[in-house]
Amino acid sequence: MQRRQAVIGLGLAATGLGLSSVLSPVVRAQQPIVIKFSHVVAPNTPKGAAAEHFKKLAEERTQGRVKVEVYPNSQLYKDKEEVEALQLGSVQMLAPSLAKFGPLGAKEFELFDLPYIFDDYAELHKITQGPIGKSLLGKLESKGILGLAYWDNGFKDMSANKPLKSPADAKGLKMRIQSSKILDMEMRAIGAIPQVLAFSEVYQALQTGVVNGTENPPSNFYTQKFYEVQKYMTQTRHGYLGYAVIVNKKFWEGLPPDIRKILDQAMAESTEFANSVAKKDNEDATEAVRKSGKCEVVALTTAERLAWKKAMAPVYKQAQSRVPKALMDEVFKTTGFDPTKL
Repeated sequence: MQRRQAVIGLGLAATGLGLSSVLSPVVRAQQPIVIKFSHVVAPNTPKGAAAEHFKKLAEERTQGRVKVEVYPNSQLYKDKEEVEALQLGSVQMLAPSLAKFGPLGAKEFELFDLPYIFDDYAELHKITQGPIGKSLLGKLESKGILGLAYWDNGFKDMSANKPLKSPADAKGLKMRIQSSKILDMEMRAIGAIPQVLAFSEVYQALQTGVVNGTENPPSNFYTQKFYEVQKYMTQTRHGYLGYAVIVNKKFWEGLPPDIRKILDQAMAESTEFANSVAKKDNEDATEAVRKSGKCEVVALTTAERLAWKKAMAPVYKQAQSRVPKALMDEVFKTTGFDPTKL
């Protein structure tokens, strides 16, 4: 009996983890606990910086009991593959764009792809940081996924090899989009031809003419060097690109309670960090594109922006086949947006 207690004592002393960790199958199998965090953008984007911030907080506060391995720029998985990899347990954490959840079966997330529904971050955060956002994350649990937080990137601009001053300028252009039925509707509303491509393939597709243009926040446009293969970036600000930080449900719920508490707090602080840097990063990226001398940044007048809004207005009705009208109405009521006044 004394020998058995001594062995247990030695084990606890060696790990420094306490009884709860001894009982955890995750910790028994792996020391330290490794969290593979895969994403598809550059380290110096808002998402990339926030992932590194989470890594720093998690490792410092768990005193090495957790190791976060961050894999940017599709090093592990392309954006079409990463969610399945998470469900299988090949990675533990992702921050995919919200458009990824529609093809997974959570069509309600395509709400965020609707054009012009948020005028600014304040309106957006009423949704992502309120009960509607929380309810949407809950829809992922049946798919073996836990949603931890929403991270901003920013509002999207369109690019092409000609200035897109009016919706008519986009007619016939092959525009790269994520796999989203609503983004497809959006492009067709302005006469463009939507092309679904993995993010890692976009530069070459632009270079070779497989696609003619993109829609991205400036931070993505700049860090992926799309300005080298696009002559104009028009400040349409027609849609929002954000991410949901998600984890493998079984893995996260198997963590020792003390570890999970620390990681939850680290995630909350990383979310504040992510959202605080997103706006500035996009402003800085816009200026960097302008200074590159390779790509002209085109501003729109109030009247020109209104023309874009009106051109995309039919999408609100079409999208009811994907996003419940009741959910749309709840969002519009929360943000104060009235599409009938366009």
